[in-house]
Amino acid sequence: MKILDLGSGSGQDCFVLSKLVGEHGHVTGVDMTKEQVDVANKYIKYHADQFGYSKPNTDFKLGEMEHLSDVGIQDSSLDIIISNCVVNLTADKSVVLKEAYRVLKDGGEVYFSDVYTDTKLSEEARKDEVLWGECVSGALHWKELVELSKEVGFSGPHLVTARPFVVEEHLRKPLGDAQFVSATYRLFKVPESCKTEASRVTYKGTIEESPEEFKFNVHNILTKTPKDVSSDVASVLSASRFSKHFEFQPLEPGTTAPIDDVYIEADPFAYCASNKVAPGACCPKPAKPVEQENGCCPKRAKTGNEARCC
Repeated sequence: MKILDLGSGSGQDCFVLSKLVGEHGHVTGVDMTKEQVDVANKYIKYHADQFGYSKPNTDFKLGEMEHLSDVGIQDSSLDIIISNCVVNLTADKSVVLKEAYRVLKDGGEVYFSDVYTDTKLSEEARKDEVLWGECVSGALHWKELVELSKEVGFSGPHLVTARPFVVEEHLRKPLGDAQFVSATYRLFKVPESCKTEASRVTYKGTIEESPEEFKFNVHNILTKTPKDVSSDVASVLSASRFSKHFEFQPLEPGTTAPIDDVYIEADPFAYCASNKVAPGACCPKPAKPVEQENGCCPKRAKTGNEARCC
């Protein structure tokens, strides 16, 4: 697999992925902060040696996720894109999603975690620099993500996990009654030619780390017992890297096909409420005090109205 990490920071996620994809896979990290990219580059050879690779399978590029062509990311060149709490820190999410769609192969996936709100935030909140650094001011209303995904052409968003995100009380004034969640979604690039009807699917149990079940999203945990899935889910499973792990059968005549209502399926607040999910925060508190600017992360870089958590 060829994987891209948007906002790769010091490269920690990339080095985990380096091990997961193996010596013949490749992982690229893109980050706008030179100091972070310098740290990541420092440890490329170290990780290749630790993993027993004959040569490194990671590289890091200084650039912006809105302009991937500027750092040489080609059309339809990637299998997976990941991102961890940085998309909300860019001013134009639609540009980021369009770039992701451009560089993904057919059947490719964007798998990313971010912060979302249950309402559109006020201009006062949007312009608050401290709240930007806290990964709050740039948070999308989760329904906006649904709309942007449709506009760009992605299948999804498919909700994988969600947890209430607590904003400290002294920062809440510009936010009014807005509530927040940290949610992980997956989006897929499924061309029209690969779309299929609702189907009965059976998981073969052939993913080594998940022999009993495959969690596609919070609403579809697939096992060795056949399950009817919607056209959208069937299309993703058959078009993506997961296809070899499933058997597909047409629904029997007279069977009512499952229908995905993306606004119900993607609602992270409803999921948290119905499952009584406990709240969390964006970064764990350090074991020892560290010098911090305002926010949950020790350092960040800002350009204009954008702030990047580390």
